[in-house]
Amino acid sequence: MKKIVYILLSVFILSSCQEDLLTTVPDDRISTEIFWQTENDAILAANAVYPTLDGNVIFAYDGITDVVHTNRLFEDNSIIEAGNADATLSRFLNEWDADYTAIRRVNDFMENIDRIETDNTGLISRLKGEVRTIRAYHYTKLAMLFGDVPLITTSINVEEGKTITRNAVSSIWDFVSTELTEAAVDLPKEYTGDDKGRVTKGAALALKARAMLFAGRYSEAATAAKQVMDLEVYSLYNSYEDLFQYEGENCNEVILDRQFAKDVLANNYYNVIGPWSLIPGSAGSVYVPTKKLMDMYEMNNGLSITDPESGFDPQNPYENRDPRLKQSVFVTGASLPNGKTFNSIPGDAAATDPVGGTLYTTTTGWNIKKYIANSDFDTPSNSGINLILIRYAEVLLTYAEAKIEMNEIDASVYSAINDVRARESVNMPAISSSLSQGQLREIVRKERTIELAFEGTRLFDIRRWRIAHEVMPGKVYGMTYNDNGTLVTVNIDGYNRVFDEGRDYLWPIPQRERELNPNLEQNPKY
Repeated sequence: MKKIVYILLSVFILSSCQEDLLTTVPDDRISTEIFWQTENDAILAANAVYPTLDGNVIFAYDGITDVVHTNRLFEDNSIIEAGNADATLSRFLNEWDADYTAIRRVNDFMENIDRIETDNTGLISRLKGEVRTIRAYHYTKLAMLFGDVPLITTSINVEEGKTITRNAVSSIWDFVSTELTEAAVDLPKEYTGDDKGRVTKGAALALKARAMLFAGRYSEAATAAKQVMDLEVYSLYNSYEDLFQYEGENCNEVILDRQFAKDVLANNYYNVIGPWSLIPGSAGSVYVPTKKLMDMYEMNNGLSITDPESGFDPQNPYENRDPRLKQSVFVTGASLPNGKTFNSIPGDAAATDPVGGTLYTTTTGWNIKKYIANSDFDTPSNSGINLILIRYAEVLLTYAEAKIEMNEIDASVYSAINDVRARESVNMPAISSSLSQGQLREIVRKERTIELAFEGTRLFDIRRWRIAHEVMPGKVYGMTYNDNGTLVTVNIDGYNRVFDEGRDYLWPIPQRERELNPNLEQNPKY
């Protein structure tokens, strides 16, 4: 099931140093004269690209949005939240390095793969499709975060690296669209056995749908999403909660994921997002939900909690809500993997995770529940749960949003949204019919926020919707609790989010890269 993970020794053999990404040719690869000989070499080289897919960074993306807060004020993401970041911040350089490391691996693969003499041309074409899709994944992120970036598809030497310039973001989107269209042709619809987890035709098309939606190329986005739907491979997993547990691994909802395995290549999500009481003395609660997100969850009758007819009870704020709330977030009263009951009420002697209790307890009163498995309690740094990067629910919502933006509203739009809401374990009411374009736009945006919470999409959504400057600035609020008969709402004293509309829709080109290559012009106001 996790064959890719178990042969990751190839990663260490084939991966290259990360120093001076655009100006250094790595010198620690196996000699091309020795390595590129057999079909197995080709498979190993392709496998070496897979670990470049995102891991816990997806939580960090959400941690600089309005719906998740970075709980450590000294973390780079908290500095970004507060509007105090500049081009020297390591967070920006780390992202740049990670993406161009991946791109360089793929470029090396594409330049050498045809050295292998084999009659199995189908395998070679498939492997090319896999790594081209992963390269497009990284270029999509670069374009979404930095805008114009260098488009590099071949190996470059040191001197060439010092003279390259940024390509217009429109050309990046052209490249991504073409790459994924061509890659999809060579990829299978699905794999069986040990090959599950490899890049499929659906992964290439779903990534294209995501990229084109961000680019505002709605026709391409809708077409790519519909192509995924028409593959008749994917469906919504019955249990929303189990989708992010071991039980949901490799199910038919997962389109692209980062594969892990205990004791071989594990992740530490538990330590990053889990409640502090589960891992005292370690970390936990690095990223925590905000009141903005929690208030978005409807009542289970489909009404907003602000609707006087909704039945919302501020004394029991988590009752009769959209089931995805309790399946995504630890709230007071929730069962913890250690058998205790989560309680974050400030000043409560019985609280397991009181707000403000320690540096590592939640500052909002909630913790992320997705990916926190009971079976990982004893070894929180050794989790083997795969991290979902793209799933079918996103494709359905992408299709609906793209059609709404083109004002091509028909029954298929309503079906896509309602299918997500009607998941067996969610069972939220269908949205009203005959809504206006504006009403549907608001609904699909909220549905994306709820359905995809803590999955790394919110940052890119508020950027492409151009609402970040509206939703980001201001205080960070948390839970409301009963303090001797008075309802009190938590807020983080002395902390304010800042978002400069003329600057913060793009990240800066890392200062180190510009020192090495002054031809990389900086983004505005950095």
